[in-house]
Amino acid sequence: MSVLMQFAMFPTDKGASASPYVSRVIAMIRESGFPYQLSAMGTIIETETLEEAQSVVTKAYSLLQADCTRVYCTVTFDIRDGAVGRMQQKVAAIEDKIGPVNH
Repeated sequence: MSVLMQFAMFPTDKGASASPYVSRVIAMIRESGFPYQLSAMGTIIETETLEEAQSVVTKAYSLLQADCTRVYCTVTFDIRDGAVGRMQQKVAAIEDKIGPVNH
């Protein structure tokens, strides 16, 4: 099974910049060993089970809970039997169809 999870989590009570808090979450994801892709609006990770993905969300909240009184979170799942490595495969499938980027 492959579980792609896109999520964003950050405090809403710490002013305009949430990067010091988001950095804690990304460091935890990096240390988890799960493949991930960071973007400006959230992070995508791939796990083998829904429970593993949910545990990342729980750990992320635990990292912020100690000194944040209000936390915002969005989570989206794409769960599929069989396939793994879908984070790269899905992007590659689109890039194959549209060709290389010309800047």
